[in-house]
This record gives sequence, structure tokens and C-alpha cells, in this order.
Amino acid sequence: MKKLLPYIAIIIAMLIWAVSGIAIKEALLSFSSLTLLVMRFTLAIVVMLLIGLCCRHSALLRLQKLDKKDIPLFLLAGFFQPCLYYLLETYTYDALLSPTIAETLLSTAPLLAPLWAWVFLRERVTRNNILGIIISTLGMVLLVMVGGQSFQIGNPWGILTAFLSVSTAVLYSVMLRRIPTKYSSLTIVFYVQLCGLLLFYPLRLIREGFVSPLPMDICLWTPQLWQSLGCMTYLALFATVTAFILFCYSVRQIGVTRGNVFNNIRPLFTALIMFFAFGEHLPMGKWIGMLLIILGLFISQREKKEK
Repeated sequence: MKKLLPYIAIIIAMLIWAVSGIAIKEALLSFSSLTLLVMRFTLAIVVMLLIGLCCRHSALLRLQKLDKKDIPLFLLAGFFQPCLYYLLETYTYDALLSPTIAETLLSTAPLLAPLWAWVFLRERVTRNNILGIIISTLGMVLLVMVGGQSFQIGNPWGILTAFLSVSTAVLYSVMLRRIPTKYSSLTIVFYVQLCGLLLFYPLRLIREGFVSPLPMDICLWTPQLWQSLGCMTYLALFATVTAFILFCYSVRQIGVTRGNVFNNIRPLFTALIMFFAFGEHLPMGKWIGMLLIILGLFISQREKKEK
């Protein structure tokens, strides 16, 4: 059972992130992207601080003090994700006319993960890893592309920023593996998110100034604003705190290459949610894509002794 925990944790994280796309869309109806990021990560930092104070004896959720020599690793991780990743991701969605193409390009982390994992960590990449990644990625492309209507590219720079965004996400995973194992998952996520938040604040001030995101008079708060606040709270508590802690724990257990393959199941979860919750029609090609994703995941996680 202990060997299954990292896989259960990362599947839950991907499910949370799959739902977060809907929450982001709703929250952006009332807040700008930078304002949403600042509010989301500020609330997440406060929640993690309270959890750390209440769970001082927990191996997973205690909040520890950093050694000075390890601070650069946390700064780098925070710079890659959340800061750089979310900025590049936002530009990608703005630059590319088709959300389908943007989602496809942003889901290619498993293809780049073996390269960065080998360069920085000398992490072993097996034939099963490569075969599973290829099969799973083909399934993801089928799942996203089948039934799409708009395939215009838009600004070609969006393609470059998409791959840069994916690279920053993988490099974030690499930093997680390089951070010493003595730190708890909450400690890692707390300081990494704090570093990212300290970069978001000046960016928002430069772009939007000292403008309050909420009306001072609560009577002026509209139902739409309340709904956006609820979505922002979901993003902070689940997508930023819970999912990141689970992902951090999993990657440090199973590795960068095998962990990032699970990014391909995010479109799968999104498709299933739209099918069961909103009655969206799924063509046969999408079901085949789902089966390929699952098959690729099983193959990539299989540990086979090779000469």
C-alpha cells in the first residue's frame, strides 16, 4: 500500500488541477490575471502557515526553518513555478487563437521531462518510460484534438512561450528532486510559493498600481463577485495548497520522468467532468485517446530490469 501512495497522491493532484481550469475561467470574470494570482497565493501562504503551526509533529505537514545553503534552490523553484510558468501560460492562451492548440502544447511536459531529468539529475530513463510517454501523449493529442473546431494558430510566439512554459514546469520538478529530503512537503511548497508571491506583488504594482481588488463597501459586492471569490478560494486551498503538496510528495518519491507522465491525465479528467457533469458529447476518437493515455501510464510506470 505504501508504494501506491505516491500514485494516489499525484492522481488526486491532477484531478484538482483539471477542475481548476473551470474555476480560473469563473474567477477571471471579476479579477485580472495578476490580481487573481496575488490573491490566490496570498491566501494559500496564510493557510499553509496555519497548517504548519498546527501540525508541528507531522512528518508531511510540519513547517521547518531553511538552511541558508538551500535558499537558492527554493528561489529557483519559485521562479520557475509559480512565477515564470503562470506568466508564460497566460501569454500562451492570449497569443494562440485556439484554446485546443494551447492546451495541447501546454500538456507536453512528459516529452521534455526525461531530457531535463537526465541532464540535471542523471535520472535513469527506461524504454518503458519512453514508450509509455509516446503512447500517452498520442492519446492526449487525440483527446484534445478530436471534435475541435478552431485550429488557427494566431501569434506564432505563443508556440514558443508554450514550450518555455512547459520547460519551467519540468525544471520546477527537477528543483523538487534537488531539495534535500530532510524538508517536509509543506515546507517545500510553502517557501516555493512564498518566493513566487514575492515576485508577483511588484509585477501587479507595476501593471495595476495600488488598486484594491475588492470594493470597500461590502454592499457593492455582486453575486458574480461572490462566485469569483469562491472560485479563488478553491484555487488557493486545493489547486495551490493541496495539489502542490501532493505533487511535491509524489515527484520526490517516483521521480521527475514518471511523475510528469501524469500530466496527460488532466485533459482526460476534464473530458470526463464535462461528460458526466455537463452532458458534453464525446466522439469515439476521444474515448480511444483516453484508453491510450491510461495504457501509456501503465507502461511508463512499469519497472522492468534492462541490461
